[in-house]
Amino acid sequence: MKIFLLISSLLLFSILVLVPSPLKDKSQKNSKPATTATALQDDKEKIKLGEHLVLTSACHDCHTPKKMTDKGQEFDFSRALSGHPADMPPPEVDRKAMEQKGLVVTQTLTAWVGPWGISYAANITSDATGIGNWTEKQFFTAIRQGKYKGLENSRMLLPPMPWDMYKNMTDEELSAIYAYLKSTKPIKNVVPAAEPPVAAAAGK
Repeated sequence: MKIFLLISSLLLFSILVLVPSPLKDKSQKNSKPATTATALQDDKEKIKLGEHLVLTSACHDCHTPKKMTDKGQEFDFSRALSGHPADMPPPEVDRKAMEQKGLVVTQTLTAWVGPWGISYAANITSDATGIGNWTEKQFFTAIRQGKYKGLENSRMLLPPMPWDMYKNMTDEELSAIYAYLKSTKPIKNVVPAAEPPVAAAAGK
C-alpha cells in the first residue's frame, strides 16, 4: 500500500512539473504584447521628440526648399528636408567676388557661395539618396565631428551647417533626431556635389 501511494505521489508530481500551467502560458502570452506596445509607444515618443528638435533647431531653414507665394517665401513641405533640388543650377553670380567679399545664397536657401566655394544643403530624408542607408553611428559622427556623410575619413562639412553648435546636443537628442529623420517621407533627390573656390579650381 505504501509503495502504491509513493508511486502515485511521484506520478502526480511529474505531471504537475512537466505539464505547463494554462495560467502560466496565458501570463506569458499576455506579457509579450504589453512589452511590444510599450516599445512602440517609446518609439513614437522618441520620433516626436526628434521632430520637435528638427523644427526648433531650424533644420528646415536650409534643408527644405522654399517657394514664392502670394504671401511671400514659404517652405515647400512637399519636398521637406530633401535638400538642394538636383535640377536647380548653381547661383549665377560673380563667384570670385563673392568668395572674396562675403557670401550669397539662392532664394531657396539651399545653395550657398562663400570663401569655401559652393555648398548645397543635403538631402536628409529617409530615401537612399538622403540618409536612408546611414547608421546611427554615422549620424553621430557627422554631427559630433563634422564629417561629410558621417564617414571619419571624409571631408569636413561646409558652412552654413552649424555642426559645431549641434554637437553639443545630448546622445538622447541626437538619437531622437536620427529616429525622426529615418521615419520621414523618402524623397529621391541627388544633391549636387560641393564645388571648391574658383581660385582653387584655377590653381591660384
